[in-house]
Amino acid sequence: MLPVVHNPNYQAIFPPGHRFPMGKFGAVARVLAELGFAPFHTPAPAPASWIALVHERAYVDQVLSADVPARIAREIGFPMTPSVALRARTACAGTTLAARLALEHGIACNTAGGSHHARAEQGAGFCVFNDVAVAIRVLQADGAIARALVIDCDVHQGDGTAHIFAGDPSVATVSIHAERNYPVRKATSTLDRALPDGMEDAAYLAVLDETLERALALPADIVFYNAGVDPHRDDRLGRLALTDAGLAARDARVIAAVRRAGLPLVGVLGGGYMDDVEALARRHAQLHLAARAALA
Repeated sequence: MLPVVHNPNYQAIFPPGHRFPMGKFGAVARVLAELGFAPFHTPAPAPASWIALVHERAYVDQVLSADVPARIAREIGFPMTPSVALRARTACAGTTLAARLALEHGIACNTAGGSHHARAEQGAGFCVFNDVAVAIRVLQADGAIARALVIDCDVHQGDGTAHIFAGDPSVATVSIHAERNYPVRKATSTLDRALPDGMEDAAYLAVLDETLERALALPADIVFYNAGVDPHRDDRLGRLALTDAGLAARDARVIAAVRRAGLPLVGVLGGGYMDDVEALARRHAQLHLAARAALA
C-alpha cells in the first residue's frame, strides 16, 4: 500500500472568495479516502528548529507569531494568521514524514507540499515555508541522506528552491515550467526547461523524457517530485495546455524513471488553480494513483 501523509491542518481557515483554492486539501483527502488510500499517516507540526535549517530565524518567528510584515504578506498572498502558520509548519512536517516513508517503502506521497517559491529570507507566491527544502535539510542533518534531487513539474519555476540550494552540490534542482509565467525574474536551477505558451501533451512529454534522462544522471539518494497540476489547459494560472491524460502520463513517466534509477521518490502536491475544487482534487489524486500503481 502506498504511504500517504495527510493532516486536516493542511487546510487553513481562509476568507471566502480568496483566489487560492484552499478547500482543495480537504477535497484531496476525501477523494483519496474514496479511492482506498486511507488510513493516512498524520504528521505533527514541524518545530521551528527544522524550519530554521532553511529559512532565516527572524522570518520563521514572524510567521509563527502571525506578525509578518505587510510587504512580505502581500508577496505571499495569504492572510498571515495562526491558521496559515500552522498549515505551513504541518506541510513541512508532512513532506519530511513522506520522505522518511519513501526511504522505507520506495515511494510515499504528501497531500500538500511543493511550496517552491519560498526563499530563505521570506515566502512568496502562495508559499510560506519551502517544505521540500526543509525535508532535505532535516534528512541531511539526521544522516538519512547525503544528496537529493528535486524534479519540479509545476507550471511555475521552482525559484525559491533554486535560490536555497544555489551553490550547494549536495542538492540538484530541476524545473520544467512555462517560460512566460510567474515569477517574472527566474532563478537558475541546476537544470531549467522553460516551455512556450500553449504546449500540449505530446511535445511536453518529449521534453519531459529528455529532461528526466539528464536529471537522473545526477547523483542523488532520494528524489522529490513536485506534481503541480497547473500545466493543465483549464488552469487559471497556467500557460500550458496539458490534458488530464497528459498529466497522468507525466506522473507515470516521472515515477517509472525514478524507479528504474533505483531511487526512492517523494511526491508533493504542487499548484493547481480552478473554482471546481472537486475536479481539481481528482486531478491532484492522479499522482497518488500513479504512485500506487508503481508499487503494485
